Amino acid sequence: MAKVAKKSGRKTQEPATRDYTIHLHKYMHKSQFKKRAARAVRQIRKFAARAMSTKDVRIDTKLNKFIWSNGIRNVPRRVRVRLSRKRNEDEEAKEKMFTLVQHVPVESFKGLQTETVRDD
Repeated sequence: MAKVAKKSGRKTQEPATRDYTIHLHKYMHKSQFKKRAARAVRQIRKFAARAMSTKDVRIDTKLNKFIWSNGIRNVPRRVRVRLSRKRNEDEEAKEKMFTLVQHVPVESFKGLQTETVRDD
C-alpha cells in the first residue's frame, strides 16, 4: 500500500454567511431578571463564535435593539440571526476573520432550518 501524506494544520477559513435560529429561552433558564438581556447578548456572542469558529464577534445594533425591545427582563424566546464570517480589513488585527451577527426579522419560527446565504 502506498503511504498517504497526512494533512497538517487546519483548513483555512473562507468568508461565509448562514442564517440560524437561536433559542434564547433555554439560555435564560434560571437567570435573574436584571441580567437576562445582557446574558442573551453574551450567549449570542458565544453561539456565533462556536458556529463560525472566530473569536472576534460583532453584534449589529438592530439585533441589540431587538433583544432589549421588551426590556431587561422579557427577552424574546427565539431570534433569527444571520452570521457572516468576513475578512478583517485591519492589518494589525490579531484575528484574520471576524463574525458579524445581524437580525433577520421573521413572521414565524415554524419549520425554519439553518440556511447558507449566497453572497452576491
